[in-house]
Amino acid sequence: MNADKHRLNDMKPTQKHNQRIAKMKFASVYPHYLTKIEKKGRTQQELHQVINWLTGFNDIQIQKFIDSDITLEVFFQQANIHPHAKSITGTICGYRIEEIDNPLTQQVRYLDKLVDELAKGRKMEKILRKDV
Repeated sequence: MNADKHRLNDMKPTQKHNQRIAKMKFASVYPHYLTKIEKKGRTQQELHQVINWLTGFNDIQIQKFIDSDITLEVFFQQANIHPHAKSITGTICGYRIEEIDNPLTQQVRYLDKLVDELAKGRKMEKILRKDV
């Protein structure tokens, strides 16, 4: 079983996987993030704080993206990724974030990881890498 777990942690996204992520709509992903964190007692305001930290987008911009048909590819092209985003490490969805070589897929996994940390009850100053 340890060999399977190790292999899972060393998975690399395929080109097909990267293309699928690029074409996903932000508006289709956002409700899943919100549901995940609200089930654990966190708020939409905290979710927006995390998105703002990673991307630089404010609440008005985030709402425009929710209301539009924008893809994750365009969403992250327009983002100003936080310089400390590289300190987001670990495994999410079976992929080791720091080893993902496609910049867009890595940025999406950064956001996934931050949402996961928020849902797990991690303190906001830790999520936002204030000690980096």
